[in-house]
Amino acid sequence: MATDKRQQRIAVFDSGVGGLTVLSEIYRQLPQESVVYFADTARLPYGMRSPQEILQFVREIITWAADQSVKMVVMACNTSSALALETVQSEFDLPILGIILPGAKAAVQIGTRVGVIATPATAASNVYRQAIQEINPDIQVWQIGCPEFVPLIEQNQIHHPQTYALAREYISPLLQQGIDTLIYGCTHYPHLAPILRSLLPNSVQLLDPAAYLVQAMAQELELLGLANLHSPQPTRFCVSGTPEQFAESSKRWLGYTPIVEAVDLPILPETVTFYRSDTSQTIEPFHIQPLEGLEY
Repeated sequence: MATDKRQQRIAVFDSGVGGLTVLSEIYRQLPQESVVYFADTARLPYGMRSPQEILQFVREIITWAADQSVKMVVMACNTSSALALETVQSEFDLPILGIILPGAKAAVQIGTRVGVIATPATAASNVYRQAIQEINPDIQVWQIGCPEFVPLIEQNQIHHPQTYALAREYISPLLQQGIDTLIYGCTHYPHLAPILRSLLPNSVQLLDPAAYLVQAMAQELELLGLANLHSPQPTRFCVSGTPEQFAESSKRWLGYTPIVEAVDLPILPETVTFYRSDTSQTIEPFHIQPLEGLEY
């Protein structure tokens, strides 16, 4: 275990292989940083889960990550970022970054009519619209929940005719709105880039929030004095499900077959009293209301 905090790992987590798009950006932008990547494969997909379940999953993952002596936690999952980020930031004495705000900040620099494809939970949370319109209320935002994308990507069915048909169905209402920008509102979705690009006019720009999340990570590491100045350790891959299945699924994106560990997450009660410094607080699960109109 690194004694110099700057040499400690960054924990990156997602429900499955989607967060590998963020990991690839870390390799590109922050090659000196060491990472432990956790995939909650036993409980994917997250997109159809309730807010209470997501919050509970995230608490368990971050509790486990803290036990690994990481210096930062990165939520490489839009659903988790949408439903749990602010709560866990207040509960844990660790820098925790989500993917929504970096993506929103980038979107306002690119377009004025923004479409978001996301999991149903992320779309229903309305976080992308809120984040974008807090920066620029004149930008119009439409969100579509795409419940079948993540299972198809995890099963390596990206080039299946069904995936193409679903993609056309999901983005059709957004094209009818005349969008000029399409945000990948799930870290799995950049894997669909060839299909989406073939269905979109050249005038529509695809925006991957992963690149902007890693830029935010770099800024935070510098600000906190946590940027690593030494050689990185090899990436550690951990899953809650079957290691062999994740190793097989991920090698398409990594370019090699990783060594994957199965880990047991801590079991936490659904309402937990967390202690931070000399204060304590009890956090209750929260609820979101379904949206009307073009959100599903």
